[in-house]
Amino acid sequence: MKSQMILAMETIIGRDQKDREIYGNRGVIIIGKNLVGEGEDAHLTTDVFLDVARPHVMTICGKRGEGKSFSLGIIAEGLQALTDDIRNRLCTIIIDTQGIFWTMKTPNEKDIMLLREWNQSPKGFQAAVYVPDGQIRAFTSAGVDYDGSFSFAPSELSEEDWLSIFELKASEPLGTLLQLVLGRLPHGYSIADMIAQVGTEEGFEDEKKTLEGMLRNAAGWGIFGSSKMPPLLVPGKLSVMDFSLTPQNVRALMLAIISRRIFSERTASRRKEELMEMEFLGEARVPMPWILVDEAHNFVPSDETTPSSEMLNKIVKEGRQPGISIVFATQRPMKLHPDVLSQCDIIISHRLTAEEDVNSLKSIMQTYMLFDIAKYINDLPKLKGVAIVLDDNSERIYKIRVKPRQSWHAGSSATALPGR
Repeated sequence: MKSQMILAMETIIGRDQKDREIYGNRGVIIIGKNLVGEGEDAHLTTDVFLDVARPHVMTICGKRGEGKSFSLGIIAEGLQALTDDIRNRLCTIIIDTQGIFWTMKTPNEKDIMLLREWNQSPKGFQAAVYVPDGQIRAFTSAGVDYDGSFSFAPSELSEEDWLSIFELKASEPLGTLLQLVLGRLPHGYSIADMIAQVGTEEGFEDEKKTLEGMLRNAAGWGIFGSSKMPPLLVPGKLSVMDFSLTPQNVRALMLAIISRRIFSERTASRRKEELMEMEFLGEARVPMPWILVDEAHNFVPSDETTPSSEMLNKIVKEGRQPGISIVFATQRPMKLHPDVLSQCDIIISHRLTAEEDVNSLKSIMQTYMLFDIAKYINDLPKLKGVAIVLDDNSERIYKIRVKPRQSWHAGSSATALPGR
C-alpha cells in the first residue's frame, strides 16, 4: 500500500505499468520536478524520476546553453547516488567532448541555497577521469584532475577503421596499399611496423609517401601507446573518458573501439546470466553500463558515416538484450541519425528554436501526443533547465524542470564580468 501511494504522487519516466507494480519506486533516480501551467505561469509540483533498472535509449536535445550537458551530469550523479545493491549492478561511462565532467569530483558550493530548496546539498562524486596517453602533458599543464590514461594498440583497429579514419575508399590506390600493408602484418603490430611495411611494398611509389605521412600523423594523435584501456565495466564505477583535445574523426574512432568492447563483454556476460537464471545459480557480475555521449551528432550523424556510426547504431538497435543503456546529447537533433531518434524510448528536449531541429522531432511524434511538438516546446517558460519529456514506456509527455547539480558543472557560459 505504501508503495502504491508513493507511485500515485511521483512520475517515473521510462517505467511501464507492469514494472511499476513489480518494483514500485526502486531502481529510479530523481532528475527534476513536474512543471504545471504554461509560459510564465508555470510552477513546480511533484518529483520526476527516471527508471535505471531497465536499459534505455535516450536523446537529450536543446539549443546551446539550455542544459544538455547539465542533464547528462544529472543522470550520472543519480546513478552514483543509488543504494549499493542497485548501483553495483550498473556502471557509467561518460564520453566527454568538452572537458567539463572532471569537475564532478568537486561539490557545487556556489548553488548551495538552490540545492537546499530541493532538499539536497553540495556533493562531489567519485569519478575516474581518463585522458589519452599521448596527451598527458597537455592535461597536466591545464590543471585537469585526471586519474589515469588510456591508449589503444593499432592492431585493435579493423581494416574498415583505418580506411574510415583516413577517409579512404577500398578501391582507390591508396586504400589498396593500406589493405595490403595490414594484410601482411602480424597481430600486435605498431605504427612503426606499419610504416616499415609500407616501405617494403612494390609499386605504389607516390601512394607510399602519402601513406607514410598519414601514419606518422596518426602516431601524433596521442591514442596509441602502452597504457592500454582501464577497466570500465566495474560495479558502481563512474568513468569519464576525456576526448576534448582529440580531433573529431579520432574521437569517433576511440568511441567505436570502446563501444565494441562494451558490447562484446556485456553480450558474453548476458549469456552467462541467462544460464545462471535457468539453473538458479545466481547472477553474473559484469554490470549493465550507461553510456552518456555528448555532442552525439558528431559520432552518429545523419548525413555521413563515421568510425563510430556502425557500432552505435548496433547498440541502439540491439543493446537492450545485453542490458546497455545509451544517452545521446545534441544541440542539433536534425543532424543525428534518424535511426537513433526513431529507436529512442525517451526523449528529453530543452528549448529548440531552429525549425529544422523541431521538425526532426516532429518526424517521431507518437500517437499519445495531443498537440504538435512545437506547441509543447513553445509553451515552456523561458527558464534554464526546463524541458519536455516524451516517454514511450508510459505513453505520456511531461513538462519538467531539471534539478540543480550537486557537483560542480564546468559547462556554464563564460562571462567577462567580475563576480556573479
